Amino acid sequence: MSIVLNHKLELQKQGFTTIPNIYSSKEIDELIEVLEFLNIENTNFRKTKDLFAIRRFLKEVPEIKDLLFNNTLKHLIHEYFGKDYFLVKSIYFDKPPASNWFVSYHQDLSISVNKKVIIPGYTNWTVKQNQFGVQPPLEVLENIYTIRVHLDETNEHNGALKVIPESHIKGIYRPETIDWNIEKEIVCNVPTGDVMLMQPLLLHSSSRTTNDQRRRVIHLEFSNKELIKDLEWAEKADFKS
Repeated sequence: MSIVLNHKLELQKQGFTTIPNIYSSKEIDELIEVLEFLNIENTNFRKTKDLFAIRRFLKEVPEIKDLLFNNTLKHLIHEYFGKDYFLVKSIYFDKPPASNWFVSYHQDLSISVNKKVIIPGYTNWTVKQNQFGVQPPLEVLENIYTIRVHLDETNEHNGALKVIPESHIKGIYRPETIDWNIEKEIVCNVPTGDVMLMQPLLLHSSSRTTNDQRRRVIHLEFSNKELIKDLEWAEKADFKS
């Protein structure tokens, strides 16, 4: 069985997989160089002592797009998702060395859209930094894939994701109902330059940093499904152009 097929089966069955060597050390340095020269006073950036985050990342930092979507990543998207998939969300996270920030178990249930429209099946509307978010029908969420690009080595000491395998196939899974007699937890250690693929319905969490090491991750979401009439993906973009 091929390595690619193994990863595809793991993504389908477990809800996540890690693909090595998507970026060289030189490419990682080039990505980090762009990020180091950002204007952190931008009011669209979220900055606290525990977290630095940029929503609508590729719209806020368009100069990084060509570096991010190298040929290896574009080939990965085609091979693992499909040639008709397009970008629908981008976020940059930087967990500082002394961060006490943690995230409890949750599913990624919100998508970013262009406006608020009262439509059956679209619930739990939010607005974060002038961006509308909404929970769409289950079939929309089941169609999304996430790529997490790791700019730093990430392990259990600096906030690597913890996940519950196969939780993505259980629909909307409330964290307070997790039965730890049945479920198991896995820590997803990811080296620099590797990417983690996951499905947003996978239950995941992140612990506090304890080793004084940064954890910088670029979070990208992809879909090939158009939304219901009058509603559009806020960040829809063709990464191939």
